[in-house]
Amino acid sequence: MTLNTVALELVPPNVEHGVEQAAEEARKVVQLSAESGLDGRIGHVMIPGMIAEEADRPVEMKPKLDVLEFWSLINPVLSVKGLCTQVTAFMDEHSLRRRLADLCAAGMEGVVFVGVPRTMHDGEGSGVAPTDALSIYRDVVDNRGVILIPTRAGEQGRFGFKCERGANFALTQLLYSDAIVGFLTEFARNTDHRPEILLSFGFVPKVENRIGLIKWLIQDPGNAAVAAEQEFVTTLAESEPARKRQLMVDLYKRVIDGVAELGFPLSVHFEATYGVSAAAFQTFAEMLAYWAPDRC
Repeated sequence: MTLNTVALELVPPNVEHGVEQAAEEARKVVQLSAESGLDGRIGHVMIPGMIAEEADRPVEMKPKLDVLEFWSLINPVLSVKGLCTQVTAFMDEHSLRRRLADLCAAGMEGVVFVGVPRTMHDGEGSGVAPTDALSIYRDVVDNRGVILIPTRAGEQGRFGFKCERGANFALTQLLYSDAIVGFLTEFARNTDHRPEILLSFGFVPKVENRIGLIKWLIQDPGNAAVAAEQEFVTTLAESEPARKRQLMVDLYKRVIDGVAELGFPLSVHFEATYGVSAAAFQTFAEMLAYWAPDRC
């Protein structure tokens, strides 16, 4: 089964703002969708399961509503399907099975298995490794996803192994270059795996150049390809609205044109890292006017 969707990422609010902010965010999405022509186009909401990260995170990580609680608050307003990420590395096999069953029972159609934060090495953590979760929970989760970072060293082998273990879709890291084209071209040439790819694009507001959260999220010190992406993020943040939209639409076109014929089912994932806005939705609408999974 393919998702064939436009997914919008919504981050659970801080516990201190909880129910009120969740309801406000959902109403804002409805309003902006109508105003931008995206009413009825968003098929899924992607809710990340947040964990504490490095101390140098530009925006302090405070306790947030649980994915299930946030979903229960916004779903009646948005009337869409759900996707989420689930950190596996700190839960034992039984607890994780119960958690995944609860997520699926609540209407999550796909779960992206996530491992340890960057301060730890793959395989660390007292719980279940994401690659193990892919095979262990085949009977619980139909759509089992992984994170795909096309600029990361060794990602071809890593991604192939995840597919062999049971991944049937992948959520890319935020794309600020067309590196995913070369990655998937090589992957398609060397393997028969064709998981669905959720191509992830993020709106960059002017505040990014002051705070730097997006550049922090995609960082990979010493990686020239990522440094170039961070420079593009800076350019986007500095650009006037019309120019910013054009730059993002041009990138979107290069990515879509480059991967559309490789045989991978495709979906699109949109993220407004600093919160949904009219400018973000206008940009997403222009991108979907070029190509959309629900109209191809």
